[in-house]
Amino acid sequence: MAGQRISVKELLEKGVYSQGKAVHLYRIFYEHGPANGTGLFLPVDQGLEHGPVDFFPNPPSVDPDFQCRLALEGKFSAIEFQPGPSRKYMRDYVGRLPLVYKLSGKTNIPSDDEAISCLTGTVEEACELGADAVGYTLYVGSPTQERDFKQVTAIRRECDHLGMPLIIWSYPRGKAVKAKGGADSLYAVDYAARVACELGADVVKLNVPVFKDEDRPNQPAPYNQLRLDTKAAVAKLVESAGRVPVLIAGGSRISDEDLLLKAEACLEAGAIGLIFGRNIWQRKFADALAMAKRIHEILARFGR
Repeated sequence: MAGQRISVKELLEKGVYSQGKAVHLYRIFYEHGPANGTGLFLPVDQGLEHGPVDFFPNPPSVDPDFQCRLALEGKFSAIEFQPGPSRKYMRDYVGRLPLVYKLSGKTNIPSDDEAISCLTGTVEEACELGADAVGYTLYVGSPTQERDFKQVTAIRRECDHLGMPLIIWSYPRGKAVKAKGGADSLYAVDYAARVACELGADVVKLNVPVFKDEDRPNQPAPYNQLRLDTKAAVAKLVESAGRVPVLIAGGSRISDEDLLLKAEACLEAGAIGLIFGRNIWQRKFADALAMAKRIHEILARFGR
């Protein structure tokens, strides 16, 4: 399977985005970060999603200013924060570092079997803070799906009205998903890619599917017959997302070699960019900058 990368410029030319959204997306993808149509994002919502435990590997990272300085010096396309850090730290970086304002989240204390995307902010707040996009986590397949769909529909309408790009974190969750191969199966992640497309995302954030022999028989056909490498699996996601550019998440910390191989394979498959958090800011500052530089060298080859 071959992924067909669609660039922001192509989408602008096709009139897919309103003028307001186009301005924000152009800033993110062509004026900051690699500035060549690819994106490198630094997500920092793990303090809410996972708790302080994620900061233990690198104690200075508990201070959001650590990630702000890292995103600026490491030439990231944007940093992603929940409302609190957005208000208390981004004032020092006005005009120099694009902000993705996260509108939803949850703690990891309740079971993921009934994941609920709780609203934490509004699109109007994002505009007041000068954000260049908003983010919303959609739990595809969760028992709370009906409520989730209503929330994201209201947010999409507000984004359209205010000219604010909507990035959907599209994550499979719940018992029903587990019964059909798991949240990281190709079936589940591919479905999540399509749901984001169907519900009106401007950009979608996805995880790389994982192939486990024990889970494959539980996936609906034809997914139960497929075993793809990273590049082919991501290409399938890109295909299903259609005219919604795909960002690939970094997930839990992996080795340097695996992270760089993942980055290259995903870009070759058609992803428009990478949204790597813990794999970057769980390092000492100098080491994090060095890794960002290595990733930039890969992104430089895929500009459009």
